[in-house]
Amino acid sequence: MISTICVTFLYKGTKMGRNKQAVNHRPTHDTEREFGGTLGAVCIPVFLPLTVLFLIGVSQSPEASVFQWPPKLPSTNQLWDPLAPMLLLGWIGLHALLYFMPFGKVSEGLALRDGTRLKYPINGFHSLCVSAVLLMVLLGLRAPLGFLFELLVPLAVSAIAVSFLFSIYLYVRSFLVPSHALALGGDTGNPLYDFFIGRELNPRIGNFDLKYFCELRPGLIGWVVINLGMLMKEVELRGSPSLSMILVNCFQLLYVADALWNEEAVLTTMDIVHDGFGFMLVFGDLAWVPFTYSLQASFLVVHPQTLSLLKAAVIVALNGVGYYIFRKSNSQKNQFRRDPTHPSVSGLETIATATGKRLLVSGWWGLVRHPNYLGDLLMALAWSLPCGFSHLLPYFYVIYFTILLIHREARDERQCKAKYGLAWDTYCRRVPYRIFPYIY
Repeated sequence: MISTICVTFLYKGTKMGRNKQAVNHRPTHDTEREFGGTLGAVCIPVFLPLTVLFLIGVSQSPEASVFQWPPKLPSTNQLWDPLAPMLLLGWIGLHALLYFMPFGKVSEGLALRDGTRLKYPINGFHSLCVSAVLLMVLLGLRAPLGFLFELLVPLAVSAIAVSFLFSIYLYVRSFLVPSHALALGGDTGNPLYDFFIGRELNPRIGNFDLKYFCELRPGLIGWVVINLGMLMKEVELRGSPSLSMILVNCFQLLYVADALWNEEAVLTTMDIVHDGFGFMLVFGDLAWVPFTYSLQASFLVVHPQTLSLLKAAVIVALNGVGYYIFRKSNSQKNQFRRDPTHPSVSGLETIATATGKRLLVSGWWGLVRHPNYLGDLLMALAWSLPCGFSHLLPYFYVIYFTILLIHREARDERQCKAKYGLAWDTYCRRVPYRIFPYIY
């Protein structure tokens, strides 16, 4: 497989936030460089796009072997279709228009270094609903959505190209904004690293927040559309969708719908609060998420699986348990942030910190330090199980996501230790397990 190690550097985790706030770092030029520093900033933009194309090529091949040598990459004539960039740009444009829909509410983000708070429209779930209606209309008109299967590689190539071009634009424009608008870790003076990690914290065109828009809109909803296209392709080939395909579509639709329903929570995540908007997040939002998170559905088109009702019930239960842990732990944390006196969280035990913040040490956050990660991983496993055990490829996501969340958790630990000091040591003694109870 192409550069599995490099994949672990890509910061694209859950969207629902954490138990802790983002950390105030020391001055930018002294900040430790993350994701392998300059080496990572050079390697990741090369190997991750190749990894995306490799995974799609493997998922659509009869062998579906990630160990095939030479690697199974799409042929040159499969890389380009003029329809692909038109569809991609049209899709992004549609969601840019939906961003300004007069629905939902407007929320303020956390205070910036200059004390101001940016405003964000909370209407991502409305965008999902509008997208669903448009897709139903297309299906009613008998639009052949199954053609997305053949267009997957050209669409991925187009998304990769857009990611690079957009990242170049963001890097250039970052030199036109005041210094307080830059991310604390993105102004190192090393152009390769700064291009990768992102210099500007909240790039905006008027009231249109580019990072916030990309975070939960075109890529995440696009993932659902790709899954639907794979389901329709299976209908074309076999007359009806398999139970395995239906489960994958439903599980992942639930995940996306949940993220958009709880869109306001993203305003306190590290992506929005701390990280600059550069290639790392652009590529993750527009290319990595929609084209690697949909691998199970792509795999099932070529490698259909028979699933008994008993096995399906077990998988549904596993996804349900994972979702319950994921949602309940995030809701508890978000409620505590909004109103610590609320009856649902007022009885929870906390630890005071020198910053004035308090850390939860009971409830879900007393079980492990990252219960939301635990729920995420259980769901990831449930997404892979409908694909059977004959191939490793469908389990790429859960393997990758496990590595990613362990890496992200270690990143959180360093930052929380720097921010909370002795209080964090006390918290770790009280809650010794990081993600998996009694294991890790």
